[in-house]
Amino acid sequence: MLDESDITALVITLKLALTSTLILLVLGTPLAWWLARTRWRFKFIPEAIVALPLVLPPTVLGFYLLIALGPNSPAYGALGFLGGGSLAFTFSGLVIGSVIYSMPFVVQPLQDAFSAIGRRPLEVAATLRASPLDRFFTIAVPMARPGFITAAVLGFAHTIGEFGVVLMIGGNIPGETRVASIAIYDHVEGLEFTHAHWLSGVLLLLSFILLLVVYGLNGRFRVIRL
Repeated sequence: MLDESDITALVITLKLALTSTLILLVLGTPLAWWLARTRWRFKFIPEAIVALPLVLPPTVLGFYLLIALGPNSPAYGALGFLGGGSLAFTFSGLVIGSVIYSMPFVVQPLQDAFSAIGRRPLEVAATLRASPLDRFFTIAVPMARPGFITAAVLGFAHTIGEFGVVLMIGGNIPGETRVASIAIYDHVEGLEFTHAHWLSGVLLLLSFILLLVVYGLNGRFRVIRL
């Protein structure tokens, strides 16, 4: 059965996934909209930057984030000026790392959904004197609903299963940065296979339920645009 430390790790994991997903939707939606609508000839550059975590080893990304958020970084000086400190080995640091690492899993489904709308519905709304903001919220967002569902579920699920980035940037501090994936590793390393089975089973069930949500609500499932 799950012990108290495992339950705490699950709570931290779910909190991290929920926080990261909300931030990703707020940041990723305008970025995906711009990528889907722009005709800039060099848009492949921001697309490549967004997709970089897909091919970059998690430990590499985590290492550079650790340096960027550590005590010798400019960010540390800015946070110190504001009364803060290093974000490394903190829950806030975990959120930053998860947002960056899961960005393509949110931006790309949204970009696909916005691109699939086409220009005609928006042009028709424009002839009816709908403002750009009205066209976005009354036309684009409702028509891109499957993309939002897919993006939210993928961002949430990907954060739940992450190991390398969260270990590098957050470490393994019980009750603060010890997430479920790290707890499973600790159980296996300590030959505590029963605890590892239970915790892995919970994550497996949760992941399967999330996929059922995507398939059930959207009728189809695209993980990534190649």
